[in-house]
Amino acid sequence: MTRVNENLADSRDLLTLTAKVVVLAPVPEALDYAVPEGMELAMGDHVVVPLGHAKVRGLVIGLMREAVDFPLKPILSKPDDPPVPENALQFWLWAANWTVTPPGAFLNGCLRALKVARAQVRMGYVRSGVEPARMTKARERVIETAVLPMGLGELALAAGVSEGVVTGLAKEGVLEKVALPVDDRIPQPDPDFAPARLNPSQSAAHQLLQMEQVKGFAPVLLDGVTGSGKTEVYLESVADVLRADPTAQVLVLLPEIALTQAVMGRLKARFGVEVAQWHANIGNTSRRRIWEGVATGKVRLVVGARSALFLPYQRLGLIVIDEEHDSSYKQEEGVRYHARDLAVFRARMDGAMVVMASATPSLETLTNAEKGRYTWIRLEQRHGAAVMPDIELIDMKVHAPDKGAKNEQRWLSDTLVAEVWETLKRREQVLLFLNRRGYAPLVLCKACGEKMSAPNTDSWLVEHRSSGRLVCHLTGFSMRKPKICPHCKAVDSLVSVGPGVERILEEVQSRFPDARAEVFSSDTVPDAASSAALIRRIEDHDIDIVIATQAAAKGHNFPNLTLVGIVDADLGLKGGDLRAAERTFQLLQQATGRAGRSVKPGKALLQTYSPEHPVMQALAHQDREAFYAYESMAREAAGFPPHGRLAALILQAKDPKLLDRFSRELALFIPNTEGIDVYGPADAPLALVRGQWRKRFLVRADRNRDIQAFVNHWLAAIKRPNAIRLIVDIEPYSFL
Repeated sequence: MTRVNENLADSRDLLTLTAKVVVLAPVPEALDYAVPEGMELAMGDHVVVPLGHAKVRGLVIGLMREAVDFPLKPILSKPDDPPVPENALQFWLWAANWTVTPPGAFLNGCLRALKVARAQVRMGYVRSGVEPARMTKARERVIETAVLPMGLGELALAAGVSEGVVTGLAKEGVLEKVALPVDDRIPQPDPDFAPARLNPSQSAAHQLLQMEQVKGFAPVLLDGVTGSGKTEVYLESVADVLRADPTAQVLVLLPEIALTQAVMGRLKARFGVEVAQWHANIGNTSRRRIWEGVATGKVRLVVGARSALFLPYQRLGLIVIDEEHDSSYKQEEGVRYHARDLAVFRARMDGAMVVMASATPSLETLTNAEKGRYTWIRLEQRHGAAVMPDIELIDMKVHAPDKGAKNEQRWLSDTLVAEVWETLKRREQVLLFLNRRGYAPLVLCKACGEKMSAPNTDSWLVEHRSSGRLVCHLTGFSMRKPKICPHCKAVDSLVSVGPGVERILEEVQSRFPDARAEVFSSDTVPDAASSAALIRRIEDHDIDIVIATQAAAKGHNFPNLTLVGIVDADLGLKGGDLRAAERTFQLLQQATGRAGRSVKPGKALLQTYSPEHPVMQALAHQDREAFYAYESMAREAAGFPPHGRLAALILQAKDPKLLDRFSRELALFIPNTEGIDVYGPADAPLALVRGQWRKRFLVRADRNRDIQAFVNHWLAAIKRPNAIRLIVDIEPYSFL
C-alpha cells in the first residue's frame, strides 16, 4: 500500500501546475503558463506574463496539474489588485463570446480602471472668509456649501453650479485651495433612512416586486406612464434587497449623465448617503476606488451608465434598468453590446431580480412580457393629482410659420406661438423640443451648391453659431466657419439650412424678448455639474422657456412646466432604420410627458407634416397599444427583432479596392444555413468615415438560430488582411 502511495506521489511530482490565463490583448483564446514554486493563485487573480517579447497583464481563469510535452513560460508576478469574483469573470467571458469579441480585448475594457495608480493626495476647496466682489445666487450657494473642504466636481455638484463658478471664486480668493485627506471609507446606504410614502397603486406594484424578488432570477417589466412614480417603487425594492442581505449588491443603470444627476439627489434623500456613481465623467481616482470597492463587496449600491454593468460585483441581488427602452444602452464604439440584454443574463447568473422600468418599453421587452417570459407590472395613473397632458397635432401644411420682420425663415407656427404666450402669462414654463444640436444641420454655398462636409467623411458639418464653428458630430472635426466658399471662392455665400436648438433660441428671443430662455443640450451641459446647475435654474424658475434636445426629454420633473412644443415631430422618422418609428414614438412620448407633472394641467403640441402617420395618430390619441401592435406586425412579417435576430458585419479600410475585393471574397464563404439570410456586401450609408471606406453585411436569423456560431464559422473560413478592420455588431441599432 505504501509503495502505491509513493508511486502516486512520484507521478504527481511529474505534473506541472499550470494556469490558464486570458491575456489583455486581442488573442483568440486563453494561454497556458507555469505557476512558479511558492506562488499562490486562484481563479480571478491578476498576473503579469510574457507574451512574445512583451510583458502583459492577464487574468487567471483556471488552474490544473497536467503533464506537459514542452516547458511552459512561467508567470512573472502577481499584482496587488483585488481578484475578480468568479461570477463577474464568468459573465465577462460569456459577454465576450456573445459579442464575438476576443476575450482578452473584452477583459481589457473591464479592467481599464486598474491602469490608474492609487492616488495619495487630491486638492479641494474651502471658503476662506473673503467676501466676493460680486455676489450672485450661484456664488452664494457655493460659499454656503464650502464649509468643509470638497473636491472641485463634488463642490460644484453639491451647490448646483458649473465648475467655472467654483474656480472663479478661487481666483478671487473667496475659496482656498487645500489638500484633501485620502479617505477610503465607503458610506453605506441605509435602507431605512427615509422610506417613501407610496400611493395605493405604487404599493401594489411594490408588493408584486417583493413577491418576484424571493424567486431568485426574475425579469420584470415595470411599465408606468410618465409621472406615475416608477422611481419611488424601484427604490423601495433596492431598499428591500439591501435590508434582506448584508452582502448583496445593487446596480441601477441609467441611460445618460443628465438623468444620472436627476436621480442622484433622490437616492441620497432615500438612503442618506452619496451613492457610488459610474459614468464617463468621473475621475480616474474615483474610478479605481469604486472598482476596488465593488470587487471587495464594500460598495453595495452603484448608479451608472451602461459600462457599470461590467464592474466586478461579488453578488448582485438586484439590477434596475431605468428607461430600459433608451437607445443609449447600446454601445456603438469599440465592443458593440446592448446593456439591457446583457444585464438580464447577468441577473440570471446571480439568481437576481432585474427590473426594466419605462413609460414606453422597447418592443423587445414588451414582447417578452406579453409572452409571459417577463413579469409585467403596470402603473397606469400619474402620481398624486397630476394627469396626462392633452396632446394636439399641428398640421404644418396648413399652419406653416410666417416669415419674420426681415423676411427670415421661422420654425414656430402661429398656433404654437399663441400657446406659448398664454403659458407665459400664467407664469408657467415652456419646453420647446428639437432633437438636433447646434444652429443648423447643413451649411451650403448659394452660389455653387457645395455642401460643407467633414474631410474624408460622408458627413455634413453642423453650424454651431454660439462658438462660430462648423462641427462634425460623427468624427468630432471642427473648423471656423469660413467667409469664402472653399469650392468656388464666392464671398459671403454660405447659408444655413434647417433649424437646430440654437436657431430656435434665436427665434424665441425675437418673438418673446422678455422671456428668459436657455438651451438644454449636450453642448450646453457637457458635464454633471453644469447639468445639475441648469436643472436647478429650471426648478427655481430662473428660466421661462427651455429649448431642449433629448438630454431633457426624460426623467426630469419640473412642476411648473405645463407646455411642451415639439418643433419637428417628423425628424426621427427619416432614414431606413427599422426602429425609426418606435424610437420616434418613445422619444416624443417621453418629451410630451414633461408637461403637467404636478397639480397644474399640461398640454403638448406636435408640429408635423405627416399628421396621418401611425406614430402621430398614436401620440395624439395616446393609444400606445395600437402603435405597438402595428409595429410588431410589420416586424414579424419581415422576421426582424423581436421576431428574429440580426447581426451586422462592418468592414473598413483605407484602400477602397482592397475593401471591395475582400468583401466579395467574404461573400463567397457565406455558409448555407436554413433559417439564416445574409444581405450584402453593400456600401454603408456613411461610406467614408475618417478616411476609412466602409462596407456592410446584414445577417438575419430566425429566433431559434445561434447567430454568433454562424458568424464565427463564417469568419473562420477566410483570412482577413491586416489592412481591413472588421466590426461585428450583434443586434445592431445603427445601420449607418
